[in-house]
Amino acid sequence: MIPRHQTILFIVLLAASVIMSVLLWNQLRRAHERLLRGEDSAPTQAPQVAPAEQATLMVASDADGSVQSRFLTLPLPQNPEARARALLGRLLDIYADPESAHPVPGGADSISQVFLIPLADSSGKITSSSPELAVVNLKGSFVSGHPSGLETETLTVLSICSTLNANLPHVTQVRFLVDGQPRATLAGHADLTRTYLTSELTPAVAGARQ
Repeated sequence: MIPRHQTILFIVLLAASVIMSVLLWNQLRRAHERLLRGEDSAPTQAPQVAPAEQATLMVASDADGSVQSRFLTLPLPQNPEARARALLGRLLDIYADPESAHPVPGGADSISQVFLIPLADSSGKITSSSPELAVVNLKGSFVSGHPSGLETETLTVLSICSTLNANLPHVTQVRFLVDGQPRATLAGHADLTRTYLTSELTPAVAGARQ
C-alpha cells in the first residue's frame, strides 16, 4: 500500500505539471500573436533613397593638369558627413572608370569615412556658421594602388579638397588619414601630413555639364 504522504506528493507534482503545461502553452500562444502583430506592422515598402540634388564635382585631368568642375545630379544624404563621403565616392568612381582622364583605381569603396570638425574662432567660440575641418580617411588599398608621381597625386588631393569645398562651403581645411592613421605621402610625393586650406587651392577651370 502506498503511504499517504507519497500519494499527496504525487498529486501535488501532477497538479504542478498541469499548471506548468498550461502556462507554457499560454506563453507560446502570446509569442505567436506578437510575431503575427510584428509581421502585420512591418513596412511593406523599401526605405526611400536620399533625394537627388545637383552636386559639383571637381574632376582632375592629367592631359592639361587641371581640375574641372562637373555638375551631376546625385542622391545625397542630409547628414553632412555622409554627404561628404557620397560626393567623394562618386568622384573616385569617375577616376576608376577605364576612360577616365585621371585614372586611379579603387572607386567609392576607397573612402572609409569623412569627419567634419567645427573650428573655433579667435575667441574660442563655435557656432552653426563656424568653418570646418574635414578629415578624409582613405583606405590603404586606394593608396597602395594610386599611380605614383607628383602631378597625379597632387591632382587627386586637390580635386578631393575642391569637391568638399564646392559642396560644403563651411569646409575650409582638409586633412588626410589612411586606415585611420597619419601617412607621409599619398604615393610617394603628395604630402598628407599637412592641412590643406581650401582658400589656397589652385583655381579650378570651368568644366562641362553631364
